[in-house]
Amino acid sequence: MQRWRGLDHLPSGWGRCVVTIGVFDGVHRGHRALIGRAVELAAERGLPSVLMTFDPHPAEVVRPGSHPAQLTTLQRRAELVEQLGVDVFCVLPFTLETSRVPADEFVHEFLVERLHAAAVVVGENFTFGHHAAGDVALLRTLGERFGFNTEGACLVTEEQVTFSSTYIRSCIDAGDVVAAERALGRPHRLEGIVVRGDGRGKDLGFPTANLSVTRFAAVPADGVYACRFVLRGAGGERVLPAAVSVGTNPTYSGRERRVEAFVLDVSEDFYGKRVALDFVDRLRGQVKYDTSEALIEQMHLDVARTRELLA
Repeated sequence: MQRWRGLDHLPSGWGRCVVTIGVFDGVHRGHRALIGRAVELAAERGLPSVLMTFDPHPAEVVRPGSHPAQLTTLQRRAELVEQLGVDVFCVLPFTLETSRVPADEFVHEFLVERLHAAAVVVGENFTFGHHAAGDVALLRTLGERFGFNTEGACLVTEEQVTFSSTYIRSCIDAGDVVAAERALGRPHRLEGIVVRGDGRGKDLGFPTANLSVTRFAAVPADGVYACRFVLRGAGGERVLPAAVSVGTNPTYSGRERRVEAFVLDVSEDFYGKRVALDFVDRLRGQVKYDTSEALIEQMHLDVARTRELLA
C-alpha cells in the first residue's frame, strides 16, 4: 500500500481511481464495510482504491480544545486499512484554510483535478466543505457534473446500536471494553512507550510497565483490566497476558493518572520499548485499600482472573 502525505506529489501518469473519504478513527465495523465497498468497486473497475483521511482531526482545527479521544493513531489506522486491501492511504493535512474551502471547490480541487475520481464511496451521514455544507446529495449532484459516481453506504447497526466512533468512545470512557470490541471487531488498543514509574509495584511483588500514551489517546475508565501486552519488533508481534491498572492509585494517594501493566510470567525490563495493550475485559473498578496487604491480596485475585479470561 502506498502512503501519501497530501496531494502535491502524485505519481506521474496517475489515472482514475475509486475514493473513500473520512476520518476513520478506529477503523470499526462500520468503517470496514464502507472501505470494503470502495475496494470492491475499485476491483470491479480495474482501478486503484484511495482512502483519504485527515490530520489533525478536523474538530481540533475548527474548534481548538475539542479533539475527541483518539481510538487509533494514524500509523495504526494505516496498518488496519492496508489489511482491508486499500491501495493508497492518503493523509490530507487539515488546516483552517482547508476548513474554509466551499464544498463544490473541495470536490473539484481534490477529487476531480487531483485524484481523477471515477467513483466516491462515503457514509450516508458524510458531510464536507465549509461549515459542513456538503452532504451525499450534493456529492451525487457534483459527481454527475464532473463525471464520477457516488455511493452513500448505510451505517452498520446491530441490536439497535449504530456502530460509530462516538459510540465506541463512550463505551471506552465507561470502561465497557467488551462493547467497544463488539463495535470495533477487535479489542481496543492503547499504544505507548514504557517509562519509569515509582517502583512501588516491584516492592509489592507486582512490577509494572508504565505506559506513556499519546495526548489524545482513548484511555479506558479507571479500573483493572485483563489485557494482551503486545511487543512489536522487526520479527513481528510477541503477545503476553497482563493485568492492567488505569487510574491514580488511591491506596497511596496518587494524583497522576497512569496506565500500569503487570505482565504475567516474565521478569523482563520493558523500559523504553514501544508496546500496545489490547483491552479484553474489565475486572473491577478502582478501589482504595486500607493496607498494602489488602491490595496485594486483591492483586493476586486480579492476576488469577486475568489468566482465566486470557487462557
